[in-house]
Amino acid sequence: MFTILLNSNTQWVLFSTMIFGIAAGTMGCLAYWKRQSLMSDALAHAALPGVVIAFLLLGEKNLFVMIIGASISALIGASFIQWIRSSTRISADTAMGMVLSIFFGLGIMLLTVVNRTSGGNQSGLDSFIFGQAASMVRSDVTTMLILALAVILIVFIAFKEWKIYLFDPEFAKGLGLSLKWMNGLYTTILVTTIVIGIQAVGVILIAALLIIPSVSARYWTQSFQRMIIISALFGGAAGALGTFISALGRGWPTGPFIVIVASALFFLSLFFGKEKGILVKYLQLKMQKRLVNIHTSKALRTKGVE
Repeated sequence: MFTILLNSNTQWVLFSTMIFGIAAGTMGCLAYWKRQSLMSDALAHAALPGVVIAFLLLGEKNLFVMIIGASISALIGASFIQWIRSSTRISADTAMGMVLSIFFGLGIMLLTVVNRTSGGNQSGLDSFIFGQAASMVRSDVTTMLILALAVILIVFIAFKEWKIYLFDPEFAKGLGLSLKWMNGLYTTILVTTIVIGIQAVGVILIAALLIIPSVSARYWTQSFQRMIIISALFGGAAGALGTFISALGRGWPTGPFIVIVASALFFLSLFFGKEKGILVKYLQLKMQKRLVNIHTSKALRTKGVE
């Protein structure tokens, strides 16, 4: 166990997945309040064809180029969702489900073609399905780290603007804030967050790291600012701990372990969260019943004295 921790590459991978988890938790809060949690899942699946096409064009595995390909593919998916919503009677969730299925099916088809070509089965593209942080090299880690830090900075520097944009768009518009520009920025950083984590977490489970920490944080606070901080901490803990557990075994996928850790934090929050936790609600209800009984007893004694 300590040998794994002493490994320089493992330390860098752990640090990068922790920073990515913080970025995912932060961005997940914006998606939560914008009520677009399913959008992150749709865009994650839509990114897969771009990854495979980038590999086919370049002929080798280069994370930066694949991120560009994944971003283009995911943005095309987002454009399709927007077009379907505005041009047809199809609802938003149905449009997201359609894009998710079509793009992911195309990605799997292209991946199958690549794996059957000469040397394709050695490309390591399968790691993009469930995630394989151990396969990341220093350049991959650096790329992931820089982009994750950029996402975190964009959210925290423009925190007031994000708050107004999410909770009162009309007021934001009145202040001169361009909703079109904010929508574009939101989609861009959401796509960036998704594509930088697909090698570590995988396209299937990346959405979980955006959704679970933010939902978990909701059980601890009513404040938007505190929710972002708690969600970021949960995401960072899930990223680092899940990566460490996956590194203990040979060839273990990273994504499932990160999601399991995030799920454990969710159940902890579900039961013990101070705002809406099941245990807290039970104790509050018990206390209320006790107070009612005390007041009832006092009223009866007062009536008896009279």
